[in-house]
Amino acid sequence: MTAGRGIAHSERFEDPAALAGGELEMIQTWVALPEKDEEAAPSFKNYTPDQLPIFTDKDVWMRLIAGNAYGLQNNVSTNSPLFYLHAILQSGARFGLPKEHPERGFYIVRGIVEVAGNLYHQGQMLVFNKAADPLIIAKGHTTLMMLGGEPLGERFIWWNFVSSRKERIDQAKEDWKKGRIILPPNDNKEFIPLPEDKSKPTGSIPKPEPLS
Repeated sequence: MTAGRGIAHSERFEDPAALAGGELEMIQTWVALPEKDEEAAPSFKNYTPDQLPIFTDKDVWMRLIAGNAYGLQNNVSTNSPLFYLHAILQSGARFGLPKEHPERGFYIVRGIVEVAGNLYHQGQMLVFNKAADPLIIAKGHTTLMMLGGEPLGERFIWWNFVSSRKERIDQAKEDWKKGRIILPPNDNKEFIPLPEDKSKPTGSIPKPEPLS
């Protein structure tokens, strides 16, 4: 989904009972748009699993969701060079980050990994600078979401609004309050009001300190 100048979406199951007794795990990742694309028309496209290439090697399984990495590429539309991967490592697997992109990192969905002699656990995210070439060692069955790309500059965030300009976020807040961002046609009976505005978008998104 590309939000562009503004889009509303619904995340519901047509039949919630379908999940009875099971588990659903979701990770939502936001990717900044280049400034030239921030006011683009919003759009959505669904991709099926067969359109996302899979790579397997000893103790490693991974699916490329978007972008390019490790020689894999697909046709998922992106607005800037990036990679987004779902990787599963068996215990003892040794794995490195792709080198095609200057900003790189991974989130530990489950399991434990060792990097440079330190252990990192489920729920942690590691970010590396472009000079780093870390070796990731799985200390058990491990699931990672790996991502990175080209730096796009400073961004501001408030609630569900992200922009390179603080004043654009204020405009988006007004657009939402006045109903100028259209709700999904099949799920438009409920409206979520803006949260209480206790702060202004005066600061940029904090940048994590990169690991070297």
